[in-house]
Amino acid sequence: MFSKKVVENLKKSSWIRVMFEEGNRLAKIYGADKVYDYSLGNPFGEPPVEVNESLKKHILSGEAGLHKYMSNAGYPEVREKIAKSLEKESGVRLNEENIIMTVGAAGGLNVVLKALLNEGEEVIVFAPYFVEYNSYIDNNGGKTVVVPADTKSFQPNFEEFKKLITAKTKAVIINSPNNPTGVVYSEESLKTMASIIEEKEKEYETTIFIVSDEPYNKIVYDGNKLTAVMAVFKNAIVVNSFSKSLGLAGERIGYIAVSSKIDNVDLLINGLVYCNRILGFVNAPALFQRVVADALEAKIDVEDYKEKRDFLYDNLTRLGFECIKPQGAFYLFPKALIDDEVEFVNRALKYNLLLVPGSGFGCPGYFRMSYCVKFDMIKNSIPAFEKLAKDFK
Repeated sequence: MFSKKVVENLKKSSWIRVMFEEGNRLAKIYGADKVYDYSLGNPFGEPPVEVNESLKKHILSGEAGLHKYMSNAGYPEVREKIAKSLEKESGVRLNEENIIMTVGAAGGLNVVLKALLNEGEEVIVFAPYFVEYNSYIDNNGGKTVVVPADTKSFQPNFEEFKKLITAKTKAVIINSPNNPTGVVYSEESLKTMASIIEEKEKEYETTIFIVSDEPYNKIVYDGNKLTAVMAVFKNAIVVNSFSKSLGLAGERIGYIAVSSKIDNVDLLINGLVYCNRILGFVNAPALFQRVVADALEAKIDVEDYKEKRDFLYDNLTRLGFECIKPQGAFYLFPKALIDDEVEFVNRALKYNLLLVPGSGFGCPGYFRMSYCVKFDMIKNSIPAFEKLAKDFK
């Protein structure tokens, strides 16, 4: 009666959402202040003041046509502002034509994959990775190929990467700072990846695109710097959103940026604009296109996230958890205290701790914690972690 694929996929529901719903259930029983929900990467803080000032300015301006359709690619003046900002970061020539405004990064990724993929072509992802990539690739006729994690550093596993590239490889999705580890891919790692891709493109006489998913690119700690992927890869496509960098997750506003170095780039851009329309997005939200253009230089309080990271990391490692210290984003990815991390996460529920199993990110044996939550909740959760750790001693 319904789509068999959808019904089948419902049985494999995202662990993130499963734990989030379980948190809501426990909150009704014990009270929200007694439940420690680390499941969802949903920023609770308010956006920077520049966002609210821009909103007020546009809403009160009385400007005609504020909520009307525009070009499927978005407002030219907004795209030009973003292009110039990215050009400054990457050194690659960009203008408004290289930018397509999208309904968040998720919408942007679907648009990119729709424009790139032929049926059965392969997209490589590096574990651990955001599990929805599987669905986005499948939505558009592709096949996900997973590179196993290098759990020593959580940098890309290049030995396995080389083996997995085939004549069917069309794209590689990277995500740095990474969800769920918080690791920033080093410049050395990106250059090594570029070298491998160039070698394989020559071997198979193909073109392989790098699709860089960058929603956390403004949340970086300890002086770490991100390397602009357009400066390293010829066939680079950047997908970004303002969900995390400006705390606008519910407004669904993002963009695609296409390197001007790509062969036949005009055809690709036209294809992306076309896919933005036919996938039903039509255009990105009109009002928030204008808002983010006004707030491109605004910043959220990264120090607040850093303080939470340090507090959690110090306490969990004190209790015997192994964990790479995140360089960005707002997640910790500790090793579970037993091999079966699903069992571990289920045992944590006894103490009202909501954690997400690493198998949901293609990396069993670990679990994810999202610390974009109130600091009081983090502090109050430490006794629960102490009890949980004692269970496995």
